[in-house]
Formats: sequence, C-alpha cells, structure tokens
Amino acid sequence: MSENSPENRPLEGRVALVTGSSRGIGAACANALAKSGAHVVLTGRDVRALEGVEDAIHEAGGQSTIAPLDLTEGDSIARLASAIAGRWDKLDILVISAAYLPTLTPVTQIEPKQFNTAITTNLLATQALLAAFDPLLKRSGQGRVIGMTSSVGSQPRAYWAAYGATKAAFESLLGSYGQEVEKIGGVKVAIMDPGATRTAMRAKAYPGEDPSSVKPAEVVGDQLVDLLLQDFPTGHRMQVVKSS
Repeated sequence: MSENSPENRPLEGRVALVTGSSRGIGAACANALAKSGAHVVLTGRDVRALEGVEDAIHEAGGQSTIAPLDLTEGDSIARLASAIAGRWDKLDILVISAAYLPTLTPVTQIEPKQFNTAITTNLLATQALLAAFDPLLKRSGQGRVIGMTSSVGSQPRAYWAAYGATKAAFESLLGSYGQEVEKIGGVKVAIMDPGATRTAMRAKAYPGEDPSSVKPAEVVGDQLVDLLLQDFPTGHRMQVVKSS
C-alpha cells in the first residue's frame, strides 16, 4: 500500500493549526497530523525551531506552513486568523498545545510576573484563539478543537498551583465553549491529558528524572490522530496511554 494512499492519509484536505508546535508535544502533534495528510500551520516564538519541524514534515512528504507568533502579544492571534481565512477560508482542526510552566513553588510564594505569564499564555490566549477561529471552525462543517491539559488541572498538587489553576480554568473554558457550539456548525471539543511525556517542560519540572522512563511525545501525536478519526462526543476527555 502506498504511503500516499487515502488509507494512510485520512486527514487529506484538512487544515490544522497547532500552537506551541516548535518542540515537544506540539511538534509531535504537528508531525502526526501532517503524516496523516493534513496541512499543518505551525506556530510558536522560536522561528528556527519551527523551521526544523517544517523541514521534517516536508522531508516526510507532508505539507505545512510556519506562522511565528507570540500568543500573548496584542492582536497576533487575530492577524493569524485573518491570514488563514484569506488562504483557506476554514480551519478543520485546532490543537491548543502551547503552555507556560511557572517555577514550582508554594501558593504563598508564587512569583506574580510568572503567574501572570501563565494566565496570559494558558488561559487568555485560549479564549482569544477560540474567539478568532470560531467562524473558521464552523465553516469547516467538521471543526475539531483539542486542548492539551494536565492532571493538576483537576487534581490539585502541592507546589503546582500556579500552573494547575490556569489548567483548571483552561478546561472550564473549553468545556463551556464545547457546550455552546455543540449543535452549531459541527464543531466538537475534546481535552487530552498527555500524562508523563518526554519534553523540555517535563525535564524542568522533574530535573532528576531519567527521560527514558517516560514515553516520547510521538505517542501523544499518534493518539491525537486516532482521536480525530473517531466520532467523539463534545466534552470528551482522554488520557494518553504509554504506547499507541
């Protein structure tokens, strides 16, 4: 069977946007989506890293476009939505993977500037993404929004409050949006909890951990594609398992 056969490229013709796709889980999701036939818009602040992801996608026969931006910067999200609308006039898949992890610390010692960055990146930017891309997702007729979360969003953990609080709000925001668009334009929303995954963010949180003891990010990307090929109910939540 050819690698370019419809069976191997089930997302052919779909346009996907992955935030935080310069590295880690975002990059793995972008690669998996492109391998499955989607044209992937890569976003992140590190232009060189984005170019590396794009090169890998193109070398594997996939399609992608880089769109460097800072999600916390002014009207950057609105400008990206306008650019995507001008080229494709729709968005089929929105994967919200970008996140900021503040220093782990007791609640009483949370550093205000880092907490503000986490709120802006993990929560306010999510609302801006949903607002900007809602029309394009509805225009798709089969729009899908997948938000990457963490267990600390639903299960408070000592020293993780600054991050966990933003993820709890993130989940609430996505859940409300999912209910609001459930019967409008075919948009469905799901939340994925990648669990322990070999990323730079994980290494920052667990500096003494052996990276080989946790799964690679590619497992998350593969299971993202599997989820998108299902007719999941809006509000669906899934935990990524160790092997796909």
